[in-house]
Amino acid sequence: MHIIEITGRIFLSAVFLIAGVNKIFNYEGTTAYMESFGVPDFLYIPAIILEILFPLLIVIGYQTKISAFIMAIFSVSLAIIFHTDFREGMQMMFFLKDIAIAGGFMIIIVYGPGKISLDHYFKSKQE
Repeated sequence: MHIIEITGRIFLSAVFLIAGVNKIFNYEGTTAYMESFGVPDFLYIPAIILEILFPLLIVIGYQTKISAFIMAIFSVSLAIIFHTDFREGMQMMFFLKDIAIAGGFMIIIVYGPGKISLDHYFKSKQE
């Protein structure tokens, strides 16, 4: 079961890691997209940092519950900001995808990262 926990953390994190790396290589397209929804371009760099740093922490299982909390809030925020025009074909699916991902992060908040994690390693060293 422990391999399933880490695999789940990797799957949840991969979406954001890939998006963060893609943002690095597509500055103009991403900022134009963000600005079309009223999101100022100065949030571009923080978005990249958030999409790379916290998912990496979740993958390695360090400060996992805090990172999952931040990513759950981020996922819900993305759903609300970018995917609420349900008249536009796929927006409902994108909205629900972001909400489902937030749900996955909420499960991590409740149950933690599992045994294959730095959080578990450090906790077992203290005992």
